[in-house]
Amino acid sequence: MMDISGTLKRWWLNATAHIDFPLLLITAAIMLVGLATVNSATIDSAHRMLSQAGNMGIALVIMWIVSRMPPQKLMNFAVPLYIIGVLLLIAVFLFGIKVNGARRWLSIGITRIQPSEILKIAMPLMLAWYFQKYEATLKLKHFAVAALLLLIPFGLIAKQPDLGTAILVGGAGFFVIFFAGLPWKIILGLAAAAAGAAPLLWNALHDYQQRRIMTLIDPTTDPLGSGYHIIQSTIAIGSGGLSGKGYLNGTQTHLEFIPEKHTDFIFAVYSEEWGLLGNLLLVFLYTLLIGRCMIIASAAPTIFSRLLAAAITLNFFSYAFINMGMVSGILPVVGVPLPFISYGGTALVTLFLGIGMLMSIHTHRMLVKK
Repeated sequence: MMDISGTLKRWWLNATAHIDFPLLLITAAIMLVGLATVNSATIDSAHRMLSQAGNMGIALVIMWIVSRMPPQKLMNFAVPLYIIGVLLLIAVFLFGIKVNGARRWLSIGITRIQPSEILKIAMPLMLAWYFQKYEATLKLKHFAVAALLLLIPFGLIAKQPDLGTAILVGGAGFFVIFFAGLPWKIILGLAAAAAGAAPLLWNALHDYQQRRIMTLIDPTTDPLGSGYHIIQSTIAIGSGGLSGKGYLNGTQTHLEFIPEKHTDFIFAVYSEEWGLLGNLLLVFLYTLLIGRCMIIASAAPTIFSRLLAAAITLNFFSYAFINMGMVSGILPVVGVPLPFISYGGTALVTLFLGIGMLMSIHTHRMLVKK
């Protein structure tokens, strides 16, 4: 009996050796909120909640596998993953499936994939590897090359068009470049140039993207068209009041007023049922998540692991901030899911790849020679 218990104990210690339990528990708490909210949003389609539970299981297994890989091994995936991602984006441009006017998917026989999701991880991984390689001789030209590496996938994704994913990929890459030491005078110069080029950028946007920005200013100009999403989501959030209408009791949700209620607009479902107090709890959980990630990033021993951890951390923040902002009507609608809560397998796997990388960086840090 003692041999069996000793074997089980050794197995457990080995299986959990590279799991950061504070990070896992915080993420699990957010996931449970997400699973309950998906259930409410799809109460008439129980298979969606079961499917999401399956997605979570797959994502957790992937997180566990990645957490056991040393950061040095993760570096080996940087260049090939980036090249594969860019080639797949080019394939989407040439042969992709067009759905609702957007060409974002590739058919691979039994299923289809969205290659832009790969770049959410490949982009910071590639740039962190690049700056690690040139750490000792870092010059302005290296930042220029990094910007080019970022602009290639950003442009291909924006062309699909998929502005939401392009923003997330661009943000992940920019965070790495910024933390690598990009001078403030260049950042301010780029910001001034972007402001000056705003009219040209406006003309470069698709018609539906322009309508989304105009709708942000006054959604009532097209209440049954481009303004419908924002109007209905803000009604749902406001009607939740202080403590909400209660679980499964959201009228906007269950009378089918909220569009895309189990994906991009799931925050409106949650807000209607749990109110301001529930929102404060959710923001608190995200704050704990980002805080734990920042602790891991600050303790990382190499420039590669520090840049990668910092970029992943700020990517989580971007996901949550952009989604809550667009659902609340303070940002344009760009199609960004709420992290660990919105329904969807591909996005969930991408997020847990990031969690696994953070765990790898944290639990292998003592094995890296400084």
